[in-house]
Amino acid sequence: MSDTFNLSVEENADYAIIRTEGYVNNLGGEKIGEAADRLIEQGIRKLIINFEKSNVVNSIGISILIEVIEKIVDVDGKICFCFLTKTIEKTFNIMGLTQYADIYETEADAMANMA
Repeated sequence: MSDTFNLSVEENADYAIIRTEGYVNNLGGEKIGEAADRLIEQGIRKLIINFEKSNVVNSIGISILIEVIEKIVDVDGKICFCFLTKTIEKTFNIMGLTQYADIYETEADAMANMA
């Protein structure tokens, strides 16, 4: 499995979208965490994380996502995920991430619920 990971960030007035591409392991998770930290510092309180181009999230990636969720909760923000594979969605449910983050089929659905 390749360790190649990229992400892009799109910001607007109401929220930001982090789009991932590749394996969300320690490297990918750290990049997501760094991007989220920057956005929170800029005053962004709503995040959409789009996993359309990521098919695997390992335990370290999940632990970093939990840290991101905690930071968003601390600033009374909101976070959601979209385009999860069935396996990732099931894992997020088991790990309790969905108690604090909504899951949407598409980015458009997530955007509609963030605005």
